[in-house]
Amino acid sequence: MRLDRAGYVLRSAKLLLRAVMAAAVLTTSAAPALSATKIAAARVWPAQEYTRLTLESEAPIAYNVFTVGTPERLVIDLEDVEFNIALEELPAKISPADPYVSGLRVGRFKPGVVRLVLDLKAQVRPQVFVLKPVGDYGHRLVVDIYPLEPVDPVMALLDKNETSRSDVVEKPEPAANSAPAVAVPAVGKKPAPAADVARLITVAIDAGHGGEDPGARGRSGTHEKFVTLAIARKVKALIDDEPNMRGVLIRDGDYFIPLVNRVIKARRLQADLFVSIHADAFVKPHARGSSVFALSERGATSAAAGWLARKENDADLIGGVNIDVPDPTLKQVLIDLSQTATINDSLKLAKAVLGEIGGVNDLHKSRVEQAGFAVLKAPDIPSILVETAFLTNPEEEKKLKDDKYQDKLAQAIVVGIRKYFAANPPLARSKLAQN
Repeated sequence: MRLDRAGYVLRSAKLLLRAVMAAAVLTTSAAPALSATKIAAARVWPAQEYTRLTLESEAPIAYNVFTVGTPERLVIDLEDVEFNIALEELPAKISPADPYVSGLRVGRFKPGVVRLVLDLKAQVRPQVFVLKPVGDYGHRLVVDIYPLEPVDPVMALLDKNETSRSDVVEKPEPAANSAPAVAVPAVGKKPAPAADVARLITVAIDAGHGGEDPGARGRSGTHEKFVTLAIARKVKALIDDEPNMRGVLIRDGDYFIPLVNRVIKARRLQADLFVSIHADAFVKPHARGSSVFALSERGATSAAAGWLARKENDADLIGGVNIDVPDPTLKQVLIDLSQTATINDSLKLAKAVLGEIGGVNDLHKSRVEQAGFAVLKAPDIPSILVETAFLTNPEEEKKLKDDKYQDKLAQAIVVGIRKYFAANPPLARSKLAQN
């Protein structure tokens, strides 16, 4: 009896030990799955300047990145990441028209590691960095794929125009104490033959936001970045139809450009004007009307202008800038902040444009306002920021989506530009543009 009882106890102890060990194995094997980071969204933004891949997650992603040659590939290993539907669908988001990526493969490389392999069309200069949660975004791992030699459509246009001087209208030197006159025809109309335009006038047109940075959002889901690009393209078309003027789009697609890079592009073009186009937003839906802003050195002209400038300047946080890569041209761009003459010209331009927009939409403010907008800080280019209307106002959101209303806004902006140049003719230059 005692032996049987002892045997029973021994067998029970063995069974209990096996159960404990099995539970330990199950717990250990399940631990990585429980701690794995989930990818909430995966986005791809192809553009001529660079292609951006963004992985948004609920927690920071640990990663390792390297390149492989023959053929060219970019490899990204994601540690402790769950292989889910967002990653499975990522390869289908690579466009055949992507300038730098021909394809993407993703799969589990080894326990605890998911590997992304990007097949490249040429050698590239990748930048990989992480962003902390901001706005509607969680943690983000950003992969920017730049070509070894920068390809900039704006500079390509500049080079093309430098090799062909046929756009320049040669005119005799004006008499002493006289300035070249610029006629002010109706938008899209040719001026009278007597119009005396000394040279080609370049207007840099900046469509606000883009890519990872959608800007304001209307109640029906309209994104500011699409509205601004649509209006910017219309402004360019009208300017290009004017004799001796050309418009250059700073952003001509759905991708993100840091604020200072927008200024750098305009300066490299030696643009005569810089016009940044936006659509306003406010916490309450009743706010309405159009506004035009210029830069201020001494603080905002109103609390609302200061609030708006801070919001617009946060575009770099939303869009995602790699702060570990210093821009050597930043100091050059912002070196001269005592830009009184440029600000005075900006105010004249802003007043001319505001007067024309007032005939298309109600004005939020009847005067030009000023604040410290980062995108307006070119020290040598008159620059304005146009808030076309409030996307957060349902009535104005409906207007901003209307093609004919966009046409009217674009026409008003261009007429304002023409009136500005009629009173402030551009100075002569020895070259169309230069680096």
